[in-house]
Amino acid sequence: VTQKLSFQKFIEQSDLLEELKYDFNEKAELRHTETHGPFAFNYYKNVLERNSKRYWALGHLLEQYIYELLEKVCKLQKVYIPPEADKEPRSFFFMSERALSNHHSALLVLLQDHGVFRAGQWSQQAIIHHGLQHGSQIPCIQMALQAHYDVIVLNPNDNFVDQQTGEEWKGLLTQNGEFASRKMVQTKSFFSLQESLQCIPKRCSKTPEEHMAYIWDYFISKTEGKDVAFIVHGYGGLVFMDLLVRKKWDVMSKVYAVALIDSEHHVGHQLGRDVQLLEWIKQHCREWVTSPKPLDKPATTVLKKEFPIVSAGTEKHNLAPSSSLQSIFKYFRKALKAKAANFSRVSIMTRSSTKRKQSA
Repeated sequence: VTQKLSFQKFIEQSDLLEELKYDFNEKAELRHTETHGPFAFNYYKNVLERNSKRYWALGHLLEQYIYELLEKVCKLQKVYIPPEADKEPRSFFFMSERALSNHHSALLVLLQDHGVFRAGQWSQQAIIHHGLQHGSQIPCIQMALQAHYDVIVLNPNDNFVDQQTGEEWKGLLTQNGEFASRKMVQTKSFFSLQESLQCIPKRCSKTPEEHMAYIWDYFISKTEGKDVAFIVHGYGGLVFMDLLVRKKWDVMSKVYAVALIDSEHHVGHQLGRDVQLLEWIKQHCREWVTSPKPLDKPATTVLKKEFPIVSAGTEKHNLAPSSSLQSIFKYFRKALKAKAANFSRVSIMTRSSTKRKQSA
């Protein structure tokens, strides 16, 4: 992945090359280009504010880099929503080329946790400290495409546009000695960024729930004959349950499996006592939770027992998606096979019933 697209080139274009001498190595780990050491937060000795903003700038660059990986390496298409709102702030998501038209493949939808990170990331912190294989969604997407799934990568945290952020993030170090005069010409001071931010909500994506509902209504629900599966992490589990309650029959008819990872959903508060929904999640959901137990060992608790719960094989929330990935795809294969077998039995029973009626 990293050989096809260099992260260092993104840093060079940002005028932050001196302060962020980092690139991904052959193992997709973020390393200093000279010392080969991991990312060091304390670049400015004990100056928390400036170090925090340097970290923020790194996160912004990672965001743009992963968008490029989704398009150029995974060959996904960037889709703006709403399509007609080209004169106002709007969000977007990514999907494989034939996600809506290929009727003979399953569709995998990725729904991330809440946070500062965007589409293509499970955890920005995990990317910085553990690498793309653990923090990004790239391995999951590649695994899905190799298994002939179509893919939709949601962008639920892209809710607002900061009017000043776009032009000011490059100015992180405009107060940094010899670099100041050159960079001051290009941009305003990054350090004034938080003083007067103007956040404008993006239509149809003001919240993760609204983003999810819009893409379901105008994209996923339009597919015909698709077997839909979800992987949801953290707050993404709450967002999925919100969708399930809102679009009950549509979701229940289209989705064959949901893999929840250390989810923040609450069945009692969200689903209430709806018997049909409770039975559906029992049959179609499985959760991988952080636990000291080995991967896939039962981890059901008193508070969570509505559907099978197993260990993610790690005690770290931000590493749970990568740790449980192989197990999740194994679960999807079994669920899809069971769905196909059940459909076959129903078809045989229907044909037999029709023949009996005709002979009578």
